[in-house]
Amino acid sequence: MSRTLTPSPPPSGGGPATDAPPVGGAALDDRATAAPSGPNPSGSLSNGLKQRHLSMIALGGVIGAGLFVGSGAGIAAAGPSIVLAYAVSGLLVMFVMRMLGEMSAANPASGSFSVHADRAIGPWAGFTAGWMFWTLLVVGVAIEAIGAAHILQGWFPGTPSWMWVLILMALFCGSNLGSVAHFGEFEFWFAALKIGAIALFLGLGVLAILGVLPGSDSPGTAHLLHDGGFLPTGTNGLLIGLLASVAAYGGLETVTIAAAESENPVGGVAKAVRTTMWRIGVVYVGSMLVIVTLLPWHDKAVTEQGPYAAVLDRLGVPGGGQIMNVVVLIALLSAMNANIYGSSRMAYSLVARGQGPRFLAKVSGGIPRRAVLASSGFGFFAVLLSFWWPTTVFAWLLNMVGGVVLVVWGFIAVSQLLLRRRLEREAPGRLVVRMWGFPYLTWVTLAGVAGVLVLMTLDADTRVQLYFTGGLALALALVGRLRQRAGSR
Repeated sequence: MSRTLTPSPPPSGGGPATDAPPVGGAALDDRATAAPSGPNPSGSLSNGLKQRHLSMIALGGVIGAGLFVGSGAGIAAAGPSIVLAYAVSGLLVMFVMRMLGEMSAANPASGSFSVHADRAIGPWAGFTAGWMFWTLLVVGVAIEAIGAAHILQGWFPGTPSWMWVLILMALFCGSNLGSVAHFGEFEFWFAALKIGAIALFLGLGVLAILGVLPGSDSPGTAHLLHDGGFLPTGTNGLLIGLLASVAAYGGLETVTIAAAESENPVGGVAKAVRTTMWRIGVVYVGSMLVIVTLLPWHDKAVTEQGPYAAVLDRLGVPGGGQIMNVVVLIALLSAMNANIYGSSRMAYSLVARGQGPRFLAKVSGGIPRRAVLASSGFGFFAVLLSFWWPTTVFAWLLNMVGGVVLVVWGFIAVSQLLLRRRLEREAPGRLVVRMWGFPYLTWVTLAGVAGVLVLMTLDADTRVQLYFTGGLALALALVGRLRQRAGSR
């Protein structure tokens, strides 16, 4: 049964962004924003995010804890070629975000790519992509809470980690229950601190590379090209680095979810997507280039301390390790906040389209409070699983979400491939953002996603993740197809 888009001009900045009902209109209408005045008591989401919130969410969203800590393993595996790995995966992410931006600017919705997959492929696809992403985010909440508790426990010896987890979960669950503006303010200041830290790091690094930083000599290209070469571990190391870099980019999609609750959904999405290229280039590729230029790639401190802390220590910055602990803590707290927000909105969108427990659909004061509580509660339950069954049930959860971001990117590419033609035919005025080189670069992106999935089969750890993620995807797709078939009768 085909679905069409109603030809219309681009929605205005203050207009509602909607998750339209699926085929037949049987599901609830999922309003992503209400009137410009703020929370709508009738049961739709508010539009309390200001443009400054959205801008900082877009800027800070690319700076996660995985960049500060997880990149060390990639450097140890790939050497200086980690720069190339981040550049290649960054190019793939830019294409994905451009496609997502095209669809989200044409139809801002709190369900983002889940809604687009629903409209392009079918309700089963929206169901699968949405609940997979929800699972990724709520498990992410648990991982970030555990990481933040570990740092705080180090600062306050003798305190139990569960206490810090409980405090942090209550803090961010409470802030998300209050209003979307609270989420926006938290993210605004978290992003400002992360951006400031990265800017300072890059500034010091460039000065050291140029040899103008007091007390440091320029290393030239000694570490970059002459310490085993640019590819010291060969193509195998580069491939491992590529897999590590892909994992670091997960979560950028949240800005398109948040845009639906902003004052100007269309303009907000367009601006965020158009700045993706330089954000990825500066933050990820620039950081990696600075690190492998200043440090030997095989330096044990890269993995033991983390690459950023190791660079600060090498430059003689007092308390470099503790400074990075503060930055990592901020990144973890920011991710917790964003993941609770994103998971609650995704759950709300799915339920509003009849693809989840209907009791979660209730909205009060412009906030889907039951969805916030459910998402936070599952995240806290996942933390408990890490205490009770760390090597079994919790390990299974981690493996299940290991490849989710790649599955989501695949759904985004296929959806854009189908919806672009429909938009050009029925509502060309909505194409505020356009994917470059369509359809060729869309196919290139799909091939890139498939290529990374194939690479995952070559490593024992990522192969297990691929199997678990594949099992989750197949199970959800089967349930989604059965639900779709039952709904069409």
